[in-house]
Amino acid sequence: MSTARACVLVEPNKIETWDVPVFDPQPGGALVRIVAGGVCGSDVHIQTGEAGIMPFPIILGHEGVGRIERLGDGTETDYAGVPVKKGDLVYWAPIALCHRCNSCTVLEETPCENSEYFEHAEKPNWGSYADYGWLPNGHAFFRLPDGADVDAIIALGCALPTALRGFDRCGPVRLSETVVVQGAGPVGLSAVLLSKLAGASEVIVIDQHPNRLEVAKSLGATATVSLGESAEERRRQIYELCGPKGPDVVVEAAGVLQAFPEGVDLTGNHGRYIVLGLWGAIGEQSISPRDTTLKNLTIAGATFPKPKHYFQAMHLAARVQSEIPLAALVTHRFGIEQATTALEMTAKGEVIKAIIDPELT
Repeated sequence: MSTARACVLVEPNKIETWDVPVFDPQPGGALVRIVAGGVCGSDVHIQTGEAGIMPFPIILGHEGVGRIERLGDGTETDYAGVPVKKGDLVYWAPIALCHRCNSCTVLEETPCENSEYFEHAEKPNWGSYADYGWLPNGHAFFRLPDGADVDAIIALGCALPTALRGFDRCGPVRLSETVVVQGAGPVGLSAVLLSKLAGASEVIVIDQHPNRLEVAKSLGATATVSLGESAEERRRQIYELCGPKGPDVVVEAAGVLQAFPEGVDLTGNHGRYIVLGLWGAIGEQSISPRDTTLKNLTIAGATFPKPKHYFQAMHLAARVQSEIPLAALVTHRFGIEQATTALEMTAKGEVIKAIIDPELT
């Protein structure tokens, strides 16, 4: 059996490059050569242990675009029925659904109750910080449309599916609504893009990094607010733009616990507060229940996009790539051995989007 490189998280904050086995695809599955593995903020939370203890050792990376190396017996199409062959580029949802649990078949929701999110690094593996990804039967993948730019697809990795999932579950942005986005990382930028395309009259972004705020403007933000201002000043600026009733929609995409009470406070009368970024931040924050009643406020969360959201995200990115500078969001590229640096720079906000490119050394 041949081997290839993979970035392995052995324990919190301990990353090593291993030679791991390359397995043949199972019937219904596929083996892909990784072209781009997206570095996500969730990977940072996993690396540090903030997201809980994982079944170490694990291969990092849940965002990926790869080129089909081998197809398992009976695999002739992707999960949208599009014919596939060796050499085709594909983009995948990071979790194989079982289709035999209450969440899958009755609720038609994710996450699946029986899915494995990680596998031991030396077993067949779908982690994308690696030379190869092994996609089992049930692990939805989609062929990239002809002419799609890999960077445009991976730029918003799992972030665009996450934002699509959030608006799908918690209510879409409607024409002329006002939107505030907490955080201008990939999830926040995805919320900006979708809000602008939906016809929001104001899309206001809060972040501490000037470079990210500038990128938010390029994707449709109408105004930005610096996290360097006091909470009172941030609120004043936002309400000046949205009017006395406040924002219709606030999206939490900051991934820090302190954002939650501020988001509840910022959300206007009859508004919706959609929590997307706090998957990896374990802890508690206090809010006033009375405020939710007086403002007729809806607070909702969403996580684990469905395969359809990855399909939608891929086609949306391919459709707008010539008008909206999605590919330019990929600002840094690292080899497999440089994954620690990629994660450190992502944590510090020094990148807009980093990717792992196995061809780099």
